[in-house]
Amino acid sequence: MSSNSRYQPIPKQTRKIKPTRRSVSGVYAFRGESSIAYESTLERDFVIRHEFNLDVAQVIPQPVAIPFRTPRGRTYSYTPDFLVLWSLGSNFSISSNYPKPMLVEIKPSEEWKKNWREWSVKWKAARRYAREQGWEFRIYDESRIRDQVLKNIMFLSRYQRLEFLNEDNLHIIESVKERGVVEFHSLLARHYMGIYRATGISHIWHLVATHKLKCDLSVPLSDYSELWVN
Repeated sequence: MSSNSRYQPIPKQTRKIKPTRRSVSGVYAFRGESSIAYESTLERDFVIRHEFNLDVAQVIPQPVAIPFRTPRGRTYSYTPDFLVLWSLGSNFSISSNYPKPMLVEIKPSEEWKKNWREWSVKWKAARRYAREQGWEFRIYDESRIRDQVLKNIMFLSRYQRLEFLNEDNLHIIESVKERGVVEFHSLLARHYMGIYRATGISHIWHLVATHKLKCDLSVPLSDYSELWVN
């Protein structure tokens, strides 16, 4: 699946992340295909949230070094945390609804509210740089990362690696297709009764976790969650 970077080559990590006592750093295995370095648990949660979104093709850590000048005339270099590249599927048209790559800075709300005057110079430089590249620049804090969507993704993660017979998967999926939209409890009752109920719960959430069934992740998941096939 192609990504939406208009420019070649695709940016690579420009700054190595080193362990620090001030925050939790590490490396996250993004879809088992690439290793993404992070410098805080908030950055890690951003990666987890975007890994689940199939519209995201790639997340690049520390993608570019952007020079900027302070009001006192000193020149520094600023490296945003991530560059998000989107997948180009049938839902997007290059000419009309082109999804712009997103340059992202991750900052806790307490920090950016306290330091926004000082940091505004480098953020203006990042917006200008992003605009020149055909990208957009965004600042993410807890309110945009640790929301209901992330809570649901973390809930579903416990079911993601379970295994079920493909024949059983298709049976449930076809059942949902026939009905269009079905509530979780109704689907469970149709396919798993009595002593098999616990297995059925795991099976249906597994299908959601692996994107075989869809639901609204912006609201809490429950027995009344509506499910459909994409």
